Amino acid sequence: MGKVIFYDTTLRDGAQGEGVYFSVEDKIRIVKQLDQLGINYIEGGWPGSNPKDLEFYRTATSLNLKTAKLVAFGSTRRFQNRPEDDKTLNDLLATGTKAVTIFGKSWDLHALEVLKVSLADNLQIIEDSIKYLHQNNREAIYDAEHFFDGYKANRDYAIETVKAAIRGGASTVVLCDTNGGTLPFEVIEILEQVKKELDFPNIGVHFHNDTGVAVASSIMSVQAGANHVQGTFNGYGERCGNANLSSIIPTLILKLGYDSTVKNNLHLLTPTSRLISELTNLQHDERQPYVGASAFAHKAGTHHDAILKNSNSLEHIRSEQVGNERRFLLSDQAGRSTILNKVKEILPEAEKDDPKVGELTANLKDLENLGYQFEAAEASFDLLIKKAFGLYEKVFNLEGFRIIVEKRGDQPVLSEATIKVSVGDEHEITAAEGDGPVNALDLAIRKALQRFYPEISEINLIDYKVRVLDENSGTAAKVRVLIESTNGETKWGTVGVSENVIEASWEALVDSIEYGILLQKEADN
Repeated sequence: MGKVIFYDTTLRDGAQGEGVYFSVEDKIRIVKQLDQLGINYIEGGWPGSNPKDLEFYRTATSLNLKTAKLVAFGSTRRFQNRPEDDKTLNDLLATGTKAVTIFGKSWDLHALEVLKVSLADNLQIIEDSIKYLHQNNREAIYDAEHFFDGYKANRDYAIETVKAAIRGGASTVVLCDTNGGTLPFEVIEILEQVKKELDFPNIGVHFHNDTGVAVASSIMSVQAGANHVQGTFNGYGERCGNANLSSIIPTLILKLGYDSTVKNNLHLLTPTSRLISELTNLQHDERQPYVGASAFAHKAGTHHDAILKNSNSLEHIRSEQVGNERRFLLSDQAGRSTILNKVKEILPEAEKDDPKVGELTANLKDLENLGYQFEAAEASFDLLIKKAFGLYEKVFNLEGFRIIVEKRGDQPVLSEATIKVSVGDEHEITAAEGDGPVNALDLAIRKALQRFYPEISEINLIDYKVRVLDENSGTAAKVRVLIESTNGETKWGTVGVSENVIEASWEALVDSIEYGILLQKEADN
């Protein structure tokens, strides 16, 4: 198969998505990661639209990128300006990037009613703008905005706008579905006709996901002859987002056999996707194909057994090909083989017929019947394994705690926790105030254990979830608390269940702290 060029616009188009924000430092880290992955073009932003993007380009253009070309993005010239006098075009040149992408109007509606220019003048604007960039030794990429809607409204004119960009010296013309409403079968019909009309080697596509088919349209466009695909990681973007490169890239390479500079670095796909989620401060979509934690997660016991015998039985690719990993979920549907697989991570010599494995399997089913869930709390299950096999080392003993919650008039609610613990023969009593009762308890236990386990200062709670298990019981309902923690290098989840939210939180909190301390002890040994 042929070679595909991947163009990433996460830092510009992706940043227009709701809740997405990148600092200059975030952008630089993402550029380095995308370059390491092997992405061909990285669009960094629109210089002149905000000071942050100008600062980004000042820093980014000095990077020693191995694969990627940094791209500045903007629009065609204003109608009343000559190209050499147009601020937008000159701002693009001032960034110093070797490649520049500009968009222009391909839909007659936009030329007539948005730009308020004649159709002939719009063609001149496109050609002049591209030519000016080309004459200044820039690779000029043309994004034909609203192309598919424009084609459906006025086929001949939409194609003329693209021809104007080609006359100006565009290296690639990109057909954009800016409204995201064109369906894949329409895309293919239009693309095939455009290729016949243009006889131009470098045609790209850019899809928004308003009908949920942006990935499909991108993949099918390549099969129809496009060789340049634009998109964002994790599908970030305005409204419903953009075509998701996290899905497009592996599908084209692994499923359809296309060549790419990403091919040899595909194992970096999942780390790249996760880094971008982390830097946006958005929860990573764990159900994403290829790069989500659920993509290679198996819950049913029969599935576990089949996977261990032959991974092709239930996985369409090997998880490591995209830098992900297989997971066997711990649940009441898990069989002894699944439990044994988890036990072997701690005790490689364990056997399936060991009575303790059977007891652990039964214990798991009993606990899940009570409301515990270990799919997102594998640290709690690791502690259960250690307890079952006599490997558990108790970190501390709780002698008691008290929590006071006080509300005075219009003042904020005050929460204070007092706790008494013992480590060996030593006792410690401490108190702490927090934003709520659980936060106060968390701060108090850390304060109490600090002198015994200094490493506790490195353990941070990064997520806290409460789920009501029996809604019909109202405020007396049983709740499940899931806590996610990190020491800066490793993340782990723990769980607690009770009719009392404080007790459930305490269970999860203790497991989290004990696991973190034991993790450090194992590292020291």
